[in-house]
Amino acid sequence: MTEVSVRRRFRTSSVTIVVSVSLVLVMLGLLGVLVLKARDVSNYVKENIKITAFLDQDAKDVDVIALQKSIDAEPWRRSTEFVSKEDAAKTLQNDLGEDFVRTLGFNPLQPSIEIFLKAGYANADSIKWIEQDLRDDSRIKDVYYQKDMVSAVNEKMGSISLVIIIFSAALLFIAVGLIFNTIRLSIYSQRFLIRTMNLVGATQKFIRRPFVTKGILNGIAGALIAIVITTAIVLILDKNFQELDLIKVADVQTLAILCALQIVLGIIITWISTALAVRKFLRQGTDALYAN
Repeated sequence: MTEVSVRRRFRTSSVTIVVSVSLVLVMLGLLGVLVLKARDVSNYVKENIKITAFLDQDAKDVDVIALQKSIDAEPWRRSTEFVSKEDAAKTLQNDLGEDFVRTLGFNPLQPSIEIFLKAGYANADSIKWIEQDLRDDSRIKDVYYQKDMVSAVNEKMGSISLVIIIFSAALLFIAVGLIFNTIRLSIYSQRFLIRTMNLVGATQKFIRRPFVTKGILNGIAGALIAIVITTAIVLILDKNFQELDLIKVADVQTLAILCALQIVLGIIITWISTALAVRKFLRQGTDALYAN
């Protein structure tokens, strides 16, 4: 009866550990999706920062095509779009609500090439030398971009990234603490067994091995459950809130890495927590075991 009771208690503690690990890893998994989404939003905002290169009003089509091709060959370019002076006039007319060309009798606007940068180059330092590089081209008469917006975007995105990193670190610390306490309490009921094995001459490595092995298996089980739950939540959110675009937040490879990280974290957290908990009871004297 006693053996059955011990087995039942051990099984219950294992279930508790698996549930705790899975819940913690679900939170970390959803946080990972949030980080990926934040990165996706950040890249989207940065890649919509526009640099306008103004050309001569009488620029020839051959020169425009050659210039656009040379810009397209640059590593910092994401996309380019040629805007003729007629198209620029139509856009301005729509904004003003009146035909300023008819009023003036001519079109004062210049043709231009609108340049959109890759996210990695959409910062003040990179844009500064890109601007200078464009100005050095004799075919370009002027270069314009919103400097204040570039600074504001990078500052805000930097602040958001810092907040997410701090929040992630705090959550990970709390998660590890919760799992460690859960594992320590599960091993607490077997502290006399650990002490007995130690007294009969078993090495610490021998004593730790079954506990650590069981802990790792619990971590893997919890991670697999967490992956299923996290995936289900993401799919449900994507179905009901399609504007979030969660499924496209990263490619399949990145999401697979996120799932692999959940498994790795499940193994590492339970491994270290179990080893430390067993080590604590191994180092305690008999009086301390009864005092606990």
